[in-house]
Amino acid sequence: MRLRRIKNIEEKIKKYEGLIVFDCENNKGKWKKSFGNDNPIYLEIGMGKGKFILKHAMTNPDINYIGCEISDSVIYKAAEKAEGVSNLLMINKDASLLNDIFEEKEISKIFLNFSDPWPKSRHAKRRLTSESFLSIYKKLLGVDGVVEMKTDNRKLFEYSLTKFNEAGWVFEELSLDL
Repeated sequence: MRLRRIKNIEEKIKKYEGLIVFDCENNKGKWKKSFGNDNPIYLEIGMGKGKFILKHAMTNPDINYIGCEISDSVIYKAAEKAEGVSNLLMINKDASLLNDIFEEKEISKIFLNFSDPWPKSRHAKRRLTSESFLSIYKKLLGVDGVVEMKTDNRKLFEYSLTKFNEAGWVFEELSLDL
């Protein structure tokens, strides 16, 4: 179920400046400084209302988390829940712009949780496991970097396995039943 656009969202979202980093391109290569520590950075792309990333940030204080969400209304809802969590920041950007936001090898882990499957063939380039996105992830991840993907869409799962394999990624763990 999609969230309806929130009236006056442009003004309301400003309340969470600091938690939501609006000038995120200026943080490129400086994200650890933004957190004030040298902890690894985990990135969730398409974080939705933030349930997953908030839970992880609260239970893993020695890891810094950044949630990426393109929808203003959705990131606003996530920010409402996350106020005061010191190891969590959010960015309101399209994932195709991640190279402009992060330096090479700045991220330790990327989460892709139940991403939009973009089922039509003509929309394949929008899938977060398409060739273009995988090349972005490869640049952002450190030497031992990991992409953790979960989906309930069988066709997206099969497509993603093929794309990861074609791009030379190594599968550490694979499950058909999570």
